[in-house]
Order: sequence, then C-alpha cells, then structure tokens
Amino acid sequence: MKNYANGPEIPIGFGMELVQNAYAMDYFTSLSEEKKQQVLSQARNVQSKREMEIYVQSLANNNNTFS
Repeated sequence: MKNYANGPEIPIGFGMELVQNAYAMDYFTSLSEEKKQQVLSQARNVQSKREMEIYVQSLANNNNTFS
C-alpha cells in the first residue's frame, strides 16, 4: 500500500481530520488505490475546516456525500 502520510499526495487538512477519526481512517485504508485517489481529489476541493470535518465524517459513515 502507498504511504500517504509522508508525501505531498494527501492534503494536510484531510490528513489531520482523518487521524482524528478512526472509522474514516479504516474506511480510507480499505479503499482501492483508484478510489483513494478519487477521495483525495475531492478533499483537495474542500474550502473550509468545517467542510473537511463533514467530508471526513461522511467517509466514516461510508457515505461520500461529495460524489
């Protein structure tokens, strides 16, 4: 599996929210590489901290509302 924690691939706000939400982290790590890239692409479009919190929570719920 690709190491997203130590590279420029992961937006910092997304990473910070992800490590605070074990369910979202579990969901994200279970995804295929292609789906991870889709999630990261969507995360790059998030405009605020609150929106990122909602986005990461949607991953925890396995319900990506930004798709």
